[in-house]
Amino acid sequence: MLLDDLRWFVVLAQTEHVTEAAAELGLAQPTLSRAVARLENQLGTTLFDRVGRRLRLNSSGLIMLEHARRAIAEVDSAHSRIAALLDPDSGLVRLAFLHSAASWFVPDALRRFRSEAASIRFELFQGAAHDIADRLYAGQADVAITSPRPTRIACSWRVLYVERLCLAVPADHRLVGRSRVRLTEVADETFIALGADFGLRQLTDQVWAESGITPDIAFEAMEIPAMEGLVAAGFGVAVVPAPRPGRGDPSVVYLPISNTKVKREIGVAWVAGRSLPPAVERFVDFVTRKAAL
Repeated sequence: MLLDDLRWFVVLAQTEHVTEAAAELGLAQPTLSRAVARLENQLGTTLFDRVGRRLRLNSSGLIMLEHARRAIAEVDSAHSRIAALLDPDSGLVRLAFLHSAASWFVPDALRRFRSEAASIRFELFQGAAHDIADRLYAGQADVAITSPRPTRIACSWRVLYVERLCLAVPADHRLVGRSRVRLTEVADETFIALGADFGLRQLTDQVWAESGITPDIAFEAMEIPAMEGLVAAGFGVAVVPAPRPGRGDPSVVYLPISNTKVKREIGVAWVAGRSLPPAVERFVDFVTRKAAL
């Protein structure tokens, strides 16, 4: 089974259109069609169903896509590790990180790391915790800065920093001026939250459960800044990580929550038992040291 055939199959599976996939790959359509046919002959089954002018992955195709991505990732990782052995100061780090770590921790870590390892390259992915876990599982990321600790697969984990949760309210809210609040004091108000798949939402669910609250959720956002913006606009209140000094929405007031011990741990994770290329191991050690300062 040729690696190029697998790569071409993945692109076709993503576009589900032979013409579009061939154009993206810079191939003639017959070349791409023959590659897919070779794959199907080797597997003894079709991978796509034709729906009009488009293709749709069938059940066999979905299985093949998952394993093709992992196979490609493993081969790419092998190339990176071999290159790193030949030149220890080079290599590739495929890093996935949370949206909320993108505003300060990750950019600062990358800037400092590149000042002492300028030849190491990065392939970056920014997303939600569940998307990051998927990329680790599929072998599309070497390491992640995320929260909470991934549980879908066994992961090695080092805590980088811890954030307390607080209640974000509009600047004209009745509780502004209080040094600390209980969530039961806003039990009858509407909440802004992240979607159910997000790691922060899972922590928020714990806080609500502790307080015996069944929240009225006005909107489920995709990012914390969007939550804070809606709070500032008066659409509700929200449970968010306490912002670092000088950060956060200036139109929002952040009040410590008195009746919860739930905290948000941000850590660096990689698949347990999967050996890290030298460049990745060097980066993991660096961010761990940086967090300890």
